[in-house]
Amino acid sequence: MAGRQATAGRPRVMARRPEGEIASGLVVREVAVEPGGCTGWHYHRVPLMAVVKSGTLTRILRDGTVVVHRAGTSFVEPAGIQHVHLGRNLGSEPVVLCVTAALAEGDPFALPAEAPPGATPCACSAHAR
Repeated sequence: MAGRQATAGRPRVMARRPEGEIASGLVVREVAVEPGGCTGWHYHRVPLMAVVKSGTLTRILRDGTVVVHRAGTSFVEPAGIQHVHLGRNLGSEPVVLCVTAALAEGDPFALPAEAPPGATPCACSAHAR
């Protein structure tokens, strides 16, 4: 997701994996989507939790389902490319999300993706910040 994404401090947790120890922890980001803007089609490698601080976010899921989230509500984004989605701001005020995910150091927050078969490619006027 392009644009403004403020990242809060990351609590460090050492995790053991076969290849050795890695630093990981919770990442908290504020994501803003301006009126008429969108996130672009993307997915996440890990589940994330989002709280809508202001505005109304319209999510379009891979299967074409449309889900609307208003200020004060929250939702969970499942992990994996099979959960490609697009977030849009169809309202007149900015959408501001507070998003939390458990990521290893250096892992991307979101991965851009092509529009799913049958879906309209992203043609939003502005991407998330």
